[in-house]
Amino acid sequence: MRNKSVLLLACIFLIAGLTFGRGTVTVEAEQPAQGECVVEISSRRILHAKNASLPLANASTTKIMTALVILEDCPLDDKVTIPAEAAGVEGSSVYLRAGDEYTVEELLYGLMLRSGNDAAVALALHHSGSIAAFAQVMNERAILLGATDSCFVNPHGLPDERHHTTARDLALISAAAMENETFRTIVSTRCYAPRDWYNKNKLLSSYEGACGVKTGYTMQAGRCLVSAAERAGMTLVCVVLDCPPMYERSAELLDRAFADYMLVRLTDKQEGVNGFAIDHDFSYPLTEQERTEIRIMQELVEPLPKTAGSIAGQIRIFLANDLLFSQNLYIMEEN
Repeated sequence: MRNKSVLLLACIFLIAGLTFGRGTVTVEAEQPAQGECVVEISSRRILHAKNASLPLANASTTKIMTALVILEDCPLDDKVTIPAEAAGVEGSSVYLRAGDEYTVEELLYGLMLRSGNDAAVALALHHSGSIAAFAQVMNERAILLGATDSCFVNPHGLPDERHHTTARDLALISAAAMENETFRTIVSTRCYAPRDWYNKNKLLSSYEGACGVKTGYTMQAGRCLVSAAERAGMTLVCVVLDCPPMYERSAELLDRAFADYMLVRLTDKQEGVNGFAIDHDFSYPLTEQERTEIRIMQELVEPLPKTAGSIAGQIRIFLANDLLFSQNLYIMEEN
């Protein structure tokens, strides 16, 4: 009888342990990705980060950098004769055949919607003549975008121990790409009718405001997703690397950021500031509490010039004690 009681107690503790264990697993599952980053594209403000500077393999999300380089350097109507090197590339493919002719635009749709590794090679060779030369351009452009912890050695993200990026770098690259209207049009397209290519990014049809950008998977990188969504005039990019529930986690991070932050217009070029003209609009994502901590200061030169367009001083915008933005004030032209 005593043995039965001990066994019963052991079972109760085991069940209780499993129940509490589920709670622990749930907490852990809140951040299942190896690397995460959410950024607002206009300000590049990072709204969430977890292991955001950890170098990680990133599979086909590499193609965001590839597409951006091509869009910046190559006309969309350029004709590309598919080289033998691009035919039969391993992994995801749009089944290009050597000698066939495509436009750069068509290959970009194949690259971003169907994740064509063959399209990546064809575009890289069209741009630079070799994979190594194109990878060098990718790395140079990445540094210009502030993505300083990345190393790209190919245009598609197939496994290479030297090839890596970080969630932060990929968020910055993707934010820049989403400011390119053609890129944004491509990655928000659910189906490219001329070739009957459907977009692999399921978030486009399941998440309110979703407008991009790219999925990725290899055994080494795990499941990766760069997503983008726009609500109330604010566009966010979310990166999750090596994340089994990549769609669910991305939706959770985006929901949280949209709930916590609002894009606030702090200066308006058309309205000016206190009777002075300015060069730029400035908006910044702020929490409700942060909106009470904004300070706008202006310093005027003495004596004030009278000529329209002359510098009258400077405006500075602070969040608490952190300088967010500064620009010149100018004497307005008389109406």
